Amino acid sequence: MSYADKVFIDMCKDILENGCSTEGEKVRPKWEDGSSAYTIKKFCVVNRYDLRKEFPIITLRKTALKSATDELLWIWQKKSNNVNELSSHIWDAWADESGSIGKAYGYQMSVKHQYKEGMMDQVDRVIYDLKNNPFSRRIMTNIYVHQDLHEMNLYPCAYSMTFNVTQRPGEDKLTLNAILNQRSQDVLTANNWNVVQYSVLVHMLAQVCDMNVGEFVHVIADAHIYDRHVPLVEELIKRPTFDAPKFWINPEIKDFYDFTKDDVKLEGYEFGPQIEIPVAI
Repeated sequence: MSYADKVFIDMCKDILENGCSTEGEKVRPKWEDGSSAYTIKKFCVVNRYDLRKEFPIITLRKTALKSATDELLWIWQKKSNNVNELSSHIWDAWADESGSIGKAYGYQMSVKHQYKEGMMDQVDRVIYDLKNNPFSRRIMTNIYVHQDLHEMNLYPCAYSMTFNVTQRPGEDKLTLNAILNQRSQDVLTANNWNVVQYSVLVHMLAQVCDMNVGEFVHVIADAHIYDRHVPLVEELIKRPTFDAPKFWINPEIKDFYDFTKDDVKLEGYEFGPQIEIPVAI
């Protein structure tokens, strides 16, 4: 069993056994047939992953590394808010006729801000500080911009990354750690997807800033399982598991903007069969 499997199984069991139901309450999401999508939820789930020990991808079912990386780069590298620049179709339900999701996600990453060092967007500011001020306690991004929420087709779920650099005794290289803050998460559909994405990001930034990877911490304010997902989750967490695969990142890439989804891969990745998951909108 991979460590990611253990975390996922324990989290799901905790939500199902100790969570609170929203059934009967006023909720925003709907199923395709128009009925309300209720959840069982836990407040403030915190999961920690040591990226030095293994790459946190579940084996209960496949998490598509390259597709997850492609979406991450769409936001952090292309800084795009147009689904036509994304290989998958996971954002199509929130796009308008032109493909835009409004002033959300990549759009916020593209906005330049005035700093003492000059005009930079949030991604470039993170990279600048990791290279020039690595022990700063102010290295973070935030795309939950209240003044623009009315022009977002979906409010950001994974909205903030905070980076923290440590110096481990006896090591020449610094260690890059990070926290992902998420206001809300559909656990079955997106939990490991987001864990994989932002673990890849930590690996990428560590490499281009000549650091080692450290801990990735995932904080979820509202971790929930949808009512129609409960039997799927119950079946999934009873499945056999496999050992964690080995993560590879192209060591030749030294500039964050040179990475592509093909610069990461998994060796020895075994996983269970896929399942059809209805998605609440």
